[in-house]
Amino acid sequence: MTMRVLVLGAGFGGLELTTTLCERLGEEVEVTLLDRNDAFVFGFSKLDAMFGLASDEEVRHPYRDLGRPGLRFRRETITSLDPARRRVTTDRGVHEGEILVIALGADYEAAATPGLVAGKNEFYTLEGATALREALAKFRGGDTVVGVCAAPFKCPPAPSEAALLLHDHLTARRLREGSTITLVLPFETPIPVSPATSEALLTTFRERGIRFVAGRSVARVDAPRRAVELDDGRSLPCDLFLGVPKHVAPRVVVESGLTEDGWVPVDPGTLATRFPGVYAIGDVTGLEVPMAGLFAESAARTVAQAILAGATGGARPPKYSGAGACYVEFGGGRVGRTDVDFLSGPEPTASFVGPTRALAAEKRAGAVARRARWFGTGAASP
Repeated sequence: MTMRVLVLGAGFGGLELTTTLCERLGEEVEVTLLDRNDAFVFGFSKLDAMFGLASDEEVRHPYRDLGRPGLRFRRETITSLDPARRRVTTDRGVHEGEILVIALGADYEAAATPGLVAGKNEFYTLEGATALREALAKFRGGDTVVGVCAAPFKCPPAPSEAALLLHDHLTARRLREGSTITLVLPFETPIPVSPATSEALLTTFRERGIRFVAGRSVARVDAPRRAVELDDGRSLPCDLFLGVPKHVAPRVVVESGLTEDGWVPVDPGTLATRFPGVYAIGDVTGLEVPMAGLFAESAARTVAQAILAGATGGARPPKYSGAGACYVEFGGGRVGRTDVDFLSGPEPTASFVGPTRALAAEKRAGAVARRARWFGTGAASP
């Protein structure tokens, strides 16, 4: 009998899960993968797009290229979700499954920050990164601010990376001397879980004259006054703002009754929700792990192994460790790597490998390998 698995969201988690199930079960599984978008974009590629290092088309990987036995991809927008019945209604129909996996990630609520406009002065969407690329092309120097509007947010190193790549961009255009760069983060250090990574970033900020404002968020963007207001009432001069919007669970997930305190609670070892046969992975969960692709990918492997065990009668998989890596752009073509294990022990552990060009190549190679695995092609760079 064919097992029906319904996967919501075609990001790191959804793609890894569907690939694993289809590889291992073949015609014994029918996987339906739903996503409202027509293409996948690696998170770091938005920085490439913003700073003109890659075109929009180069960073988009169309879902039409997905083609595996047992997999049906549907570009549809989910309008309601019934976890008790494992039923999903979309703008095009109704889907059900014996297993339901929610991998919808986090949505952005730009309207929560006055003056922040989705697709205009934020760089967490491809549309926004593209708009800022055009704004950067017109920029002739002045005060710039890279700022986070609320925590938690995806890819914790990304704001630091944006500040360092902005330094490179302005330097290449001979605008750095007449410009300031300020980074505003809601943390006391850039990467709280890794003191070594944080110290390396802080040292690099000092070397490049980047001001770091710790423990604060951007509360308002005041374009007419050319300023941003922080959550403590302070105002910073700002001719160009590169923002990280507030993150929230998708509305359809909240309305389904799955969330507590804004996110989906799951068993930290199995990723199971309180509804039988329903799992949640990645940024939509309330787990104390980073909102980052490699962590969603490892969670997907745990859930895939649980589904496979149920289908084949095999042993249950090991508990999810919350382990993963984050690559960190330091500018100048050099990349560092932070390896973190959040859940295996009583406290998270982290190690740091300093920035090199070899790690930059490793990061790119990892993206190429994932594209080949998920889409069945190694062509084109990520």
